[in-house]
Amino acid sequence: MGVAIVLFGVLVIALILGIPVAAAIGTATLVSFIYVDLPLAAMAQRMYASVDSFTLLAIPFFMFAGALMESGGMSRRLVRFANSIVGTLAGGLAHVQVLASCFFAALSGSSPATTAAIGSALIPEMKREGYPPEFAAAVQSVSGTVGTIIPPSIPMVVYGVVANQSIGKLFIAGFLPGLIYGLCLMVVVYIISKKRGYISASTTEFSLKEVWNSFKDAIWALLVPIVILGGIYFGIFTPTEAGAVAAVYGLLAGIFIYKELDGKKIVDILA
Repeated sequence: MGVAIVLFGVLVIALILGIPVAAAIGTATLVSFIYVDLPLAAMAQRMYASVDSFTLLAIPFFMFAGALMESGGMSRRLVRFANSIVGTLAGGLAHVQVLASCFFAALSGSSPATTAAIGSALIPEMKREGYPPEFAAAVQSVSGTVGTIIPPSIPMVVYGVVANQSIGKLFIAGFLPGLIYGLCLMVVVYIISKKRGYISASTTEFSLKEVWNSFKDAIWALLVPIVILGGIYFGIFTPTEAGAVAAVYGLLAGIFIYKELDGKKIVDILA
């Protein structure tokens, strides 16, 4: 009981003082080790052992891949493709937010990365078109969370490691729920847009030609989830190796296909 009081007491005090969460947890653990007179070397050993995992390498790989694809022009092309499909609906830009988030989630595996990549492009545009800022921010905040559902998903990697589950099976299991989640969000967006009178900002009608042209422009981005899930499902590579493949793919596409990545951008992304 005594060690629990020390552990949680120090943690609460550290959080009240504004110490970052990770440092607060580490400080509370360190004080508890000293309180029960355990060797501090054991703490260092346990910390190292908990992250000494080949599977966890998938996390920085997918983070790197997502950043490369955002800076390399893939997110902008996905937004254009999404706009060609749903941009003419009531609340068009909000629908584009949701659909583009689903597309980018399949590249990055991260909700913050999805929210930042799509939101930075569409929230200012929605404000210019007269959408309330709070509505634009709310739609992006919610639709960005699909990044944890549609594979590859960084939280699924962590869960798979902790629970000793197949990450490949988790990825495959998340695909359909992610699509249903996105579809349900679009239904809600449509109802709210109709009720509040948020009309489409598009001056043209739905065009199969524009869908096809934007699809061709975004095809290299849309192939990423197929390569990743196909490689894992058919046993060509592990989830960690899939992260490395995605990173190399994003690097090559950004440099040689879309030609929007240069040395400075790559250095900034690595930093």
